[in-house]
Amino acid sequence: MLPTVAIVGRPNVGKSTLFNRLVGKKLALVDDQPGVTRDRREGEAHLLGLDFTIIDTAGYEDEDPHSLPGRMRMQTQAAVENCDVALFMVDARAGITPLDEEIARWLREGDTPVILVANKAEGKATEAGVMEAFILGLGEPIPFSAEHGQGLADLFQALLPYLEREDGEEHEKEFYEDEESAPLKLAIVGRPNAGKSTLINRLLGENRLLTGPEAGITRDSIAVDWMWTSYEGEERPVRLIDTAGMRKRAKVQDKLEKLAVSDGLNAVNFAEVVVLLLDATRGLEAQDLRIADKVLEEGRALIVALNKWDTVEHGSALYQGIKQALFDGLAQVRGVPIMTVSAATGKGLDDLIKVAFETRTAWSQRISTGVLNRWFEAALEANPPPAPGGKRIKLRYITQNKTRPPTFVLFGTRLDELPESYRRYLVNGIRKELGFGAVPVRLTLRSAKNPYAK
Repeated sequence: MLPTVAIVGRPNVGKSTLFNRLVGKKLALVDDQPGVTRDRREGEAHLLGLDFTIIDTAGYEDEDPHSLPGRMRMQTQAAVENCDVALFMVDARAGITPLDEEIARWLREGDTPVILVANKAEGKATEAGVMEAFILGLGEPIPFSAEHGQGLADLFQALLPYLEREDGEEHEKEFYEDEESAPLKLAIVGRPNAGKSTLINRLLGENRLLTGPEAGITRDSIAVDWMWTSYEGEERPVRLIDTAGMRKRAKVQDKLEKLAVSDGLNAVNFAEVVVLLLDATRGLEAQDLRIADKVLEEGRALIVALNKWDTVEHGSALYQGIKQALFDGLAQVRGVPIMTVSAATGKGLDDLIKVAFETRTAWSQRISTGVLNRWFEAALEANPPPAPGGKRIKLRYITQNKTRPPTFVLFGTRLDELPESYRRYLVNGIRKELGFGAVPVRLTLRSAKNPYAK
């Protein structure tokens, strides 16, 4: 039997929309009016290779147990008591309501693990609603959009410990070791006609994907499972994802191309490592930097590959020029690996896959709190934070709360006055001295609340 996950929350927060997204079909009715769902609905969910039974429940309402809403609530309670983990969904747009707080109290009293999901969290306007969800006492909320599919990778990371492994440090370590042996999810992106499909065909040794001189042949994001043999003879699984060529947004008028580009960007969200493939004969263009910036914004590990290198003249000067342009254009992550390859001849492709595995290792690693804070203390001693207006900014400690991408939380006081340059100093130190290389590192600042603020 598959593990079970129940979605709970008050009416009209988007539970059925999330259910439909996880099962991949519009099985549950969705409407703007509250109370559409009444019975528990089950479906087989698939999330980034994780399979489980998902249960859509009725909106939790505080009504008499003998009334229809009251009986619906009892169905919801039964679903939560018998599942492996519950997803408690709140509406980030509307903020936390008294009913949300009542549901949270009920969930905290039970034995079922709870993951807090702040739905409808599209755009910066909902950040306050997401942060407000901390008051429910159920840990850090996952910003999510069931309608648009944003936050699926974070939901996967939150569900995985409950659905695949028991809790505990020993199992957590085993989990990260298992990640190394799991298939590498590798997406190939770039402008039209850069040679993405040709590269994947060369890796596979067969014409698996349609190719040709015309730009824009690929429309759907195609995933192909493949086994790579390393230099040492070790076989390692890879899931190769081919995507549609991404042109400048102003040039994309056709609805089908818009859908194809959107599908490609969605594939980036599901990937672990993304290869930005450039046509070396055309050099680096502004659109390439836009694509790279989008990949890094999504927190994916990035590699730049210069294709058609076998046809390039004055290769050394071209390589240095592209390297400098990337250095200037991607200030947030400098030192991204730049590989030279030829999809037509296969030259450099083995090295590309090897670097992709190494990059995923850096992207997935977790630093112990002890090692992290020893580095942190040394960083503060070498370069103390500034004191704007003569008042010190106190940085107390730092912890890593997530991997893939590596995400750190810095605690202190007056952090709203910490200059961006000092924040970059810390992020660059984490990359350079703790072995994260050029993968995107996120640093969140969190100040303790002043109990006398009012």
